[in-house]
Amino acid sequence: MKEIIELILSLSQEIKYIKAYIQLLKESRAERLKDSWIDNQDVLQTLHISKRTLQTFRKNGTLPYSKVKGKFYYKVSDIEKLLQSNYYNPNFKCDGVK
Repeated sequence: MKEIIELILSLSQEIKYIKAYIQLLKESRAERLKDSWIDNQDVLQTLHISKRTLQTFRKNGTLPYSKVKGKFYYKVSDIEKLLQSNYYNPNFKCDGVK
């Protein structure tokens, strides 16, 4: 019986290590994606907007971009900032109180 308990404790510790490792992998991948660039088509599909709307976002400075040989690129982190700055939750008042 003692051997089974020790085995269970050992397995439990291994699972904790694996869980922590997976969490680190997820976080590092998310950080890498934030620094990556995507093109027009990816932005259109991600935000579900039209080409004209994306053009307006560029023109009025809503979404920063880079242009190389006529092709536009956008940072994933800038898209995330745009979404976060327009986040709205009707269940909470402006002061964060329900």
